[in-house]
Amino acid sequence: MTAKECILGRRSIRKFKPDAIDKNLLADIVTTASYCPSWKHTQITRYIAVEGALKDKVASEATTCFPNNGAIIKNAPMLIAVTVIKNRSGFERDGSYTTFRKDAWQMFDAGVASQTFCLAAYEKGIGSVILGIFDQDKASELLNVPDDRDLIALIPIGYPDEEPAAPRRKPVEDLLSYL
Repeated sequence: MTAKECILGRRSIRKFKPDAIDKNLLADIVTTASYCPSWKHTQITRYIAVEGALKDKVASEATTCFPNNGAIIKNAPMLIAVTVIKNRSGFERDGSYTTFRKDAWQMFDAGVASQTFCLAAYEKGIGSVILGIFDQDKASELLNVPDDRDLIALIPIGYPDEEPAAPRRKPVEDLLSYL
């Protein structure tokens, strides 16, 4: 599979088969995702794999603001919590901000890492969807996220049980300009 095929073929999957994901396969996906770029090569992204009763508890208790996300999580055999180590991305060694964006770079790094994770999963036949609507405090508490990290996204993963069509894309004329 070429990079273009991977990018064009990957879809957000919201329905999964019940088959478990092998831990070695997940380790391979994370290894591939670890090659994504990050602020000054800080590599702040960390993944927490969640299965079983705890996954379902996160689905029930941390998605009341958008219950459909809870249903997606319950349907998936595994949930990946994407976290970042605080106060590294966007900072100098002395703790000062490097740019006017301050610590917003951690979100950039987490986004790049999340998409890279999803593309690496797709290459291995694993479907995913990146969820951002959830109760961050409740999910962090349930997952025992360390104080030095922020929980950024939840990614339900599993073998796809649907084949969604590609959504319409904007034309290149709307996306690209020259000066």
